[in-house]
Amino acid sequence: MTRMSVAAGMVFAAAVGIVSPAQANARREQADVYAAGSQRLLYREEHLVQPGASPERWVVYRCPDGKPFARKRVAAGGARPDFALEDARDGYREGVRGAGDARQVYVGLAGKETSRRVPVPADGVIDAGFDAAVRTHWAQLMRGESVQLRFLVPSRKQFFPVQLRRMGSAEWNGIRAERLRMKLDTWFGFAVPEVTLVYARDGRRLLEFNGTGNLRDGRGRNPQVRIAFQPQAQLASASDLAGVARLPLDGRCSF
Repeated sequence: MTRMSVAAGMVFAAAVGIVSPAQANARREQADVYAAGSQRLLYREEHLVQPGASPERWVVYRCPDGKPFARKRVAAGGARPDFALEDARDGYREGVRGAGDARQVYVGLAGKETSRRVPVPADGVIDAGFDAAVRTHWAQLMRGESVQLRFLVPSRKQFFPVQLRRMGSAEWNGIRAERLRMKLDTWFGFAVPEVTLVYARDGRRLLEFNGTGNLRDGRGRNPQVRIAFQPQAQLASASDLAGVARLPLDGRCSF
């Protein structure tokens, strides 16, 4: 059974957009992805984020040797963006497209995807839109209140109710941070591991993710991972953003 997958891109391509010079002040965030409970490096993530309150995001997934093998585009859209993930190792794709109160959710190997039109609830969250939801409810979380959301699991083509709570303050590599926890809010007859997150207190930037990854392993399952972001983001250029869509996905690592 496929486990509930919370995208590591929470911090965030159906179609290739044209990148204008005004987008030159984008930022690059990089992260190392480890097998849960170990220091075994599985792959790396490179996030290219355009500026703005509801930014578009590209994620490039790279093998430990640096070769890219997958990418994802998350469109601007607040807590409920369209997104498209492609993994060139086996041709797997998943994503959300459309507009309005219902969206088309698709998953599967290239050319063999299955899809379903899914109603989007008012408290629905899609992929990296989780980051926007955290920011929206930050004050409520810091007061110790729980936040109820509905998170989309593409593999099940369904939104599931989840509960998000603050666990407490922490120091993360010398950065003042807050620890959050997300778990299913109702029992559905299957087990889903909790997700824990570490956010910087200043700037509310995701620093660490612990939970089910959004990339499949060699057995077609979503492994438990720890994603650790570099403390500082870097500047990215318009050419960096434009090049992501054309980047050859020739990495062939397995994990």
